[in-house]
Amino acid sequence: MLTTLKTAYTDTRACDLAWALDREPLPALAVLDLQHHDIQVQLRLLGASHQVILKEERGTCSETVACMPGSSTPLPLGVAKRLGDWEYEFAAHVETLSRGSFAGRAQELLALVAEHPYGLAGTFPGSPHAFTALLAQCQRDQVRWRTWHAYPQEGRLVATRTRVGVRAAVAAV
Repeated sequence: MLTTLKTAYTDTRACDLAWALDREPLPALAVLDLQHHDIQVQLRLLGASHQVILKEERGTCSETVACMPGSSTPLPLGVAKRLGDWEYEFAAHVETLSRGSFAGRAQELLALVAEHPYGLAGTFPGSPHAFTALLAQCQRDQVRWRTWHAYPQEGRLVATRTRVGVRAAVAAV
């Protein structure tokens, strides 16, 4: 699903992105609800980037990657944590592209996500290549998602990958 976000586009920078686990739901500009077996997955586009919330009988897991005023946790390159019965893995990468390469990559990613049933993308007014996009994949006892955060004024694209799965010992019981 592709939507135009109804918010003012501000010149944020890729380095302003912060990461947080288990934050409460933040106000969303667009939401896509998915169901995978007994896991509820909610992809959320924020004015300041994204939030993904997983809910199931073992508990809740939320990931927020956004420009969060006062946050002291910058975007890490990688994280691996246990969250109750869950294993959480996160990785981030920042690409710097030329203006022409950026425009082509932005169009390619928006087309990929817009046509995917587990995809949500939002473009910001003021720049056709300013967007946040999320793409989820559900498999057995895990959920994976990828995100892209575009900063055309800098020529930077921030890409993240996340995997949340049930620990092997718990899954075998």
